[in-house]
Amino acid sequence: MKLGIVIYSTDAELVWNAFRLGNFALEQKDSVDVFLLAKGVEYEKLSGEKFNIVEQAQKFLDAGGRILACGTCLKLRQKDGSQLCPISTMKDLHNIIKEADKTVTF
Repeated sequence: MKLGIVIYSTDAELVWNAFRLGNFALEQKDSVDVFLLAKGVEYEKLSGEKFNIVEQAQKFLDAGGRILACGTCLKLRQKDGSQLCPISTMKDLHNIIKEADKTVTF
């Protein structure tokens, strides 16, 4: 299965669980893309001891998942892209949704 996950929340537990789902899906041999939209591009700063989101995101990338981030949303927040938050476009989000068997949002 090809799974698309759209993260737009700044709720640490919710974002942590979104990446946990992505990691589980990868373990099931699914293909998974995560797109960070709106406040979702701020996810790295939500990471902490209780909800180590950065650790889950790195595990996701290491397992073959792909993370893309809305470039406009980053620009509005005066942020640059990074390995864990690479700059992308609405075209990429559209492709994720179009090509996915299932798309979920958090």
